[in-house]
Formats: sequence, structure tokens, C-alpha cells
Amino acid sequence: MAFRQVLQLAACGLAGGSAAVLFSAVAVGKPRAGGDAEPRAAEPPAWAGGARPGPGVWDPNWDRREPLSLINLRKRNVESGEDELASRLDHCKAKATRHIFLIRHSQYHVDGSLEKDRTLTPLGREQAELTGLRLASLGLKFNRIVHSSMTRAVETTDIISRHLPGVCKVSTDLLREGAPIEPDPPVSHWKPEAVQYYEDGARIEAAFRNYIHRADAKQEEDSYEIFICHANVIRYIVC
Repeated sequence: MAFRQVLQLAACGLAGGSAAVLFSAVAVGKPRAGGDAEPRAAEPPAWAGGARPGPGVWDPNWDRREPLSLINLRKRNVESGEDELASRLDHCKAKATRHIFLIRHSQYHVDGSLEKDRTLTPLGREQAELTGLRLASLGLKFNRIVHSSMTRAVETTDIISRHLPGVCKVSTDLLREGAPIEPDPPVSHWKPEAVQYYEDGARIEAAFRNYIHRADAKQEEDSYEIFICHANVIRYIVC
């Protein structure tokens, strides 16, 4: 049963680029019509040592919210049978969809010696203005803006949010830029130490687990959320 569909995916760009005018929207939530009729057994998580789906096989319990995984089948009443199981499954299914917009911060001064000095360039500020106008033109009721606590992401958020009055902003360190995983094949211009992958990878994985998942079963209406962060974070989330 497919629970995630990519509606629009834009390139993230490289550091210092103009990726703020591009965005991607990922719908995460209720199953699409015409999906698999029969539910599949949930796979154990990779970190638990269980078997993982083979290459190209979709893991229906990717966010650990697959309805079958939320039900204790051992407590199933044999007399009520399939009707009770179907009712309990329906109670756990997502009835709404979370629409997630991933936006990279605008162009910034890469020569700043300190992180606080890496502010947006004039072009970067223009990019953020255009992105805010584009988002406002969609006519969607945005629920919140979650953004990285780094200066360039905060400034991008402040400019975009002017075009979306009333939408709350949430700052988080989880979405800060970093090195989530060693690139394969390797790149010559970027070689963090192994400890950075070890630390940043866990943090960015935590961001994924916290923010990228299907809608809760109690959510009744579709939601629209904006995440403003960094290229490596967005690449990791999309992959």
C-alpha cells in the first residue's frame, strides 16, 4: 500500500546557489486510490537487526505508523474475527495528508568567518521574496514554518513569512546543515572528518524521524507545512 507520493521535486542546488526559488512538495498521508488491496506485514527496522526489504521494494512501515504495526494481533478476539480487525485497522489509518514543502535557504555570503556573519546577499534576499510570493500565490492554508536555527535559514524564513501572515514559525537545531552520510562516489572539495558524519548523521536522521511521517490518525484535515533548511538536509530527507 503506497503511503507517499512525490507531487513536485525541485533540485536543491549547491552552496551559494539560487535554490530558494525552487521547492518540493511531498505528500505524506492517506493511501492513494487503487493501491494494494491486501495489507503487507510490517518489516522490522534496520537498527533492530531484522531483515530489510530488498532493493526497489517499498517498506510500508517506513515511518513506523503502518496500521498493522500499531495493532496487537495477539489480543485479537477470535469470535469477532475479521470485522474487529478491519475496524481497528481503519481506526489507525491516516485520514488526511501532510503536504511538506522543502525549501533551501537563499544565497548567502560564504566568506563569513563565523556562522552569524554568513548573511543573505542582495540576490538571496530577492530569492526569498520571490519564494514568499510564490507560496502565497498558491492559496493554501499553511499550518506552520519549521526552519533551521542557522543565520541564513532564519533570514530566509523572516522574508518568506512576511508573505504568509499568521503562520507560526518554529526554529530547530535538528535542521542545521551538516554531513549526514559520506558521499558515494567521494567528492574532492568536501571531506569532513569521520566524527562529523557520526554526529551529524544521527541529528539529521532525528530530524527526518521527527518531521517526515504520515499524518496521525486523529488528524482530520490535510495540512501544509514549510521546512526551510539546507541542501544536505533536504537531500537526505528526499533520499
